[in-house]
Amino acid sequence: MRIGLVVDSACDLPGEYLRRNGFTILPITVHIGDATRVDQRDERETLAFLHSHVAEGGAEAETSPFSVEQITALFLDKLVIDYDYVFCMTITRTRSPIYDNALQASYAILNEYRGVRMAAGHDTPFSLRVIDTQTLFAAQGITAVEAVRLLQAGEGAPKIRARLEHLALHTYGYMIPRDLYYLRARARKKGDRSVGLLSAALGSALDIKPVLRGYRGETAPIGKVKGFDNAVQRLFAHTADRVRRGLMTPTVCLSYGGELEEMRALPGYDDLRVTCQSYNVEMFESVMSLTGMVNVGKGAVVVGFASEPHTFEG
Repeated sequence: MRIGLVVDSACDLPGEYLRRNGFTILPITVHIGDATRVDQRDERETLAFLHSHVAEGGAEAETSPFSVEQITALFLDKLVIDYDYVFCMTITRTRSPIYDNALQASYAILNEYRGVRMAAGHDTPFSLRVIDTQTLFAAQGITAVEAVRLLQAGEGAPKIRARLEHLALHTYGYMIPRDLYYLRARARKKGDRSVGLLSAALGSALDIKPVLRGYRGETAPIGKVKGFDNAVQRLFAHTADRVRRGLMTPTVCLSYGGELEEMRALPGYDDLRVTCQSYNVEMFESVMSLTGMVNVGKGAVVVGFASEPHTFEG
């Protein structure tokens, strides 16, 4: 059975890794004023955007995920021919319509694929499963990496499906933002009132940084730490502690809203890297997606891993 993997462009994994493992990307289009960029997980384009003048208007950006019709066309034109079963893993449905669009598209795809496959010489059924990762950015990478690992181990579609859906319930994404004013402006643009003006003002004045957690579809602050570097160090230390206690997959994913060398210079990074190496945990690092940066601001750090239930002890 030929099994294909699809993620949206908010999934923070290195572009080279995604290409090498044959992922199909559902792109997200970013509109800022008169400028339009299509987020295709190209780190060079993302960094160019970050350093260009249009990045200054990021808080007012509009993002457009693939529509139901575009997803349907992508599958019927290519994926139903190239594969027999496809797993489509999306950012949490509570933060984006991509999951709902893909799910709606799946009904049309499963109704219309037969003629397309017959014309291509395939007389076997086609199946599609849309999976809500229930998290975002670097944490989305956990299910994607596990899917690759299971495919390489020769596992079949039923076992992969059960494993990925179970893993989505245990994947944690933690984020430390740099600029609370930007985060508040962006939240207001999207109608999200979770970051109030007073919180942003106090946070900036006192240099208090929130620790945000994405877990089972909910994104909320679960801690406050004084100073960005100190907050990141505590997050890295928390992650290293979970590695030592035992993760559900041998994977930690990191993403950063800027040059990766800046992230690698942050306190606690080296300790986390060494801990992962010592426990045979693979650590993936990527520049945050263009979609991620316009939503949370440049310089944010995100860490994702799968673990049994726990609390942040930073």
